[in-house]
Amino acid sequence: MGKIILRLDRVMADRKMSLKELSEKVGVSNVNLSKMKTGKISAIRFSTLAAICEVLNCQPGDILEYVKDDENS
Repeated sequence: MGKIILRLDRVMADRKMSLKELSEKVGVSNVNLSKMKTGKISAIRFSTLAAICEVLNCQPGDILEYVKDDENS
């Protein structure tokens, strides 16, 4: 089975937005956004994802990426 990779850091960099600014605009703590940014979460609420997409003016697919495992592993 593959895995989901979070690309929040890349989208934030493209938008030149800091973690603090995103946190304030989305209403999610710096700690939780930092965990998302580093991929150290196992779930995300759709309402949080929608708020992030609204603030960053992006689509969920810009933040989430599916990576298929190498079948030879």
